[in-house]
Amino acid sequence: MTHQVDQTFLALPLRALADAALARARALGAEHADFRLERVRSASWRLRDAKPSGSSDTTDLGYAVRVVHGGAWGFASGVDLSMDGAAKVASQAVAMAKLSAQVIASAGSDERVELAAEPVHEDRVWVSSYEVDPFSVPAEEKSALLADWSARLLRAEGVAHVDASLITIHENKFYADTAGTVTTQQRVRLHPQLTAVAVDETTGEFDSMRTLAPPVGRGWEYLTGTGWDWDTELDEIPGLLAEKMRAPSVEAGRYDLVVDPSNLWLTIHESIGHATELDRALGYEAAYAGTSFATFDQLGKLAYGSSVMNVTGDRTAEHGLATIGYDDEGVEAQSWDLVKDGTLVGYQLDRRIAKLTELGRSNGCAFADSPAHVPVQRMANVSLSPDPGGLSTEDLIGGVERGIYVVGDRSWSIDMQRYNFQFTGQRFFRIENGRLAGQLRDVAYQATTTDFWGSMEQVGGPQTYVLGGAFNCGKAQPGQVAAVSHGCPSALFRGVNILNTTQEAGR
Repeated sequence: MTHQVDQTFLALPLRALADAALARARALGAEHADFRLERVRSASWRLRDAKPSGSSDTTDLGYAVRVVHGGAWGFASGVDLSMDGAAKVASQAVAMAKLSAQVIASAGSDERVELAAEPVHEDRVWVSSYEVDPFSVPAEEKSALLADWSARLLRAEGVAHVDASLITIHENKFYADTAGTVTTQQRVRLHPQLTAVAVDETTGEFDSMRTLAPPVGRGWEYLTGTGWDWDTELDEIPGLLAEKMRAPSVEAGRYDLVVDPSNLWLTIHESIGHATELDRALGYEAAYAGTSFATFDQLGKLAYGSSVMNVTGDRTAEHGLATIGYDDEGVEAQSWDLVKDGTLVGYQLDRRIAKLTELGRSNGCAFADSPAHVPVQRMANVSLSPDPGGLSTEDLIGGVERGIYVVGDRSWSIDMQRYNFQFTGQRFFRIENGRLAGQLRDVAYQATTTDFWGSMEQVGGPQTYVLGGAFNCGKAQPGQVAAVSHGCPSALFRGVNILNTTQEAGR
C-alpha cells in the first residue's frame, strides 16, 4: 500500500522556515547550509506476565541548521517555528562555525571541511513501505494483543514468567539545502518482542527464550498477518525452552557451525558493519566508538573472508530499518559493495569523508537521531548476500558431521577495533552426522573477524535469507542511536572455536 506524507506534518511552515534559515546563512557568508525539520513520535508498551508494567508516548519536534563557514562546521537547533526563530538559529550556526575555525587554526591545522558533490534533488517525496500505520491502531488493541500472546505462553507447562514489549516509531523529516535539494520523507518501524522464562523450583536454575521475530520497517500488519508466523513461533517456544533447561553443557573445542540468520545478523553488525564505517577506520571515532582493523590503506587488498563472502551496504532494502529515500545531507539512497569475493572493496561514507578520501560521491550514510543532534556517519543496512543457487538450512546441516546449529542472538563482546569477538545465542543444537541431535547450553563462539569469515565455506540460498536488525545502535558524542537492519542467509563455517560460558565465567 502506498501512503502519503501526513497532512499534519505538511501543514507546518516547512518551506518558509527553510527559506528563512538558508537565506540568513547565505547572507552571513556560509559556503554551504542545510535545514532539517523533524517530527519523531515514539511509543512503547511493556507487559509482565500479561499485565501492563509501563508505557510511553512522546513526540520530538524541532529543526536544525548546519553550515560550512570559513572551512569549518557550525550547527545549531531550535523549536521556535517562526521565520525569525529559524533565522536566529542559522546565525547561531554560523557563529559556531567561526568559533570552530578559530580553534582549528590555533591548533595549527589547515584542514577545511569540503563536501563531495551530490546531484540536486528538487521536491522529492519518499515514504517507507508499510500497510497500516501502527499509530492508527488504538493503544488498547496493541496492549491486548501483547497480553493475549503472553497469556498463551504462560498457559504452557514450564513457563514461569513472560515479558512482552512493543516499540513503534513514526518519523517525518523535511530537508532543504543551499544547493537546491528539497526532500520530504516518512518512515514507520516497530519492534515486538516476547521472552519466556523457565525456573527449576528444585535447583533454582532458570533460563529464558526470546522470540526470533526481528524489528522491521513495517506497519501493524507485521503483528497481525504478513511478515512473520507468530502462531508457530509462540507454539514452539515452550517446548524448546523446556528442552533447553534439560540440555547438557557444551564441551569446549573446535566445531563446524551452521549459523542461522537470526544470530548471524548481529555478527555482521559488529564485525563488518562498524568496521567498514570509514570515519572509524580513519580514527575520527577513536575517543568513544573505537577504530577499525579494516584501515583505509587496506581498501582493495584486505582478505576479509572466504571467496563466498559478498557484503553490501544498502539504503534501499524494502522494510530495512536503515532504509531511506535521502540521507541527512540530501544524498539519494544507494546500494554498493563493501566486500566482494572476500576482499574489502568499499566503505560507508558521508559527504565530508567521501571528499576527504577522494572516493567520489557519498553513499548516503549521514544521519541524526533527532532534530537536536548533528548528522554523523551512520550505518546502512549491511547485508551478506545469499548464493542464488544455494542450499537450504537443512542441507547445510546435512553437510556437517560434528557441529552446532546456532539460532537467535543474545550476548556479545568485541574489541574496539572490531577484530576479536565472541557471541552467544538463544538456542544451540548439536549436529551429529548431518542431523540435529538435541540442544546444548552455555555455548559461545569465539574468533577474530578475518578468521571467522575466512572459515565460511558455504552460504545458503535466497530461501534462507532473513532481514534481522536492532533499534539501538549507538555512536558519537553526544551519544546517538540508530535503527539498522542486516540481511543474511544461513551459512556454514568450519572449525570455529567454541567456549563453554560457565567455565569461562569461573576462570
